Amino acid sequence: EVMEQQTVSIAKAGITTSLNARASILAAANPLYGRYNPHKTTTQNVNLPTALLSRFDLLFLMLDRPDMDNDIRLAEHICHVHIHNDYPELLVKAMSKEQVRNYISIAKTYDPIISPDLLNHIVGAYLTMRKAMIENPDIQYTGARTLLAVLRLSTSIARLHFRDTVEKDDVDEALRLMHASKSSIDDSKEGEREVGDPTDEIFQILTTLRAASGSDEIDLEAAKQQTVREGFNPDQFDDTVAQYQDHNVLMVNEAQTKIVFV
Repeated sequence: EVMEQQTVSIAKAGITTSLNARASILAAANPLYGRYNPHKTTTQNVNLPTALLSRFDLLFLMLDRPDMDNDIRLAEHICHVHIHNDYPELLVKAMSKEQVRNYISIAKTYDPIISPDLLNHIVGAYLTMRKAMIENPDIQYTGARTLLAVLRLSTSIARLHFRDTVEKDDVDEALRLMHASKSSIDDSKEGEREVGDPTDEIFQILTTLRAASGSDEIDLEAAKQQTVREGFNPDQFDDTVAQYQDHNVLMVNEAQTKIVFV
């Protein structure tokens, strides 16, 4: 009730009432028996009900995998704090607590609305996620709550930018966060999976969009946005398109708006 309705019902000492509970919830959970088992689902690992986990907009899985560079940085940081009783100097200038409080207080004064112009874009993105779930049953479930999460995240991102209206970039960033959340969980199912070549993975995205469109032409900007939502950057997309152009696998029209498969 607290997470879904943002209220708390109280029935005590003859008093029955409902109180507001409008707060964001940030939670962390350790795996059952102290170690994450990649052969089990996230629900089985954290031993929490699925009905409860489904009410979180984003779920990120952070695994402690051996990595030489990260292990060195972590060990040096711990040793520095232990020896000097102070944190090492930051490479960037951090905001003060007072600045963060002021920023959040100003952001809370905004109540962005979602423009009707974004309806088709949001619905299309949701249908794409549903289709991906049907084609690959192993990925995390996508339902109506997922769509509501995208709307909440889009509104929050617009609020962070002090905007009164949600823009397309806000929706795309919300979708990117949603995809990153799902990827962090789905990638753990195969344990220590090797990271694939970004060029191959981006080309796979392009071929999927081509199959979905039923044509040899796909919109270049839409393809780039889908690639970014799936965790790649625009430079990697441009490099992939250029590479496959050199191989005469695809071409871009003169207006730079369409990708045509040869």
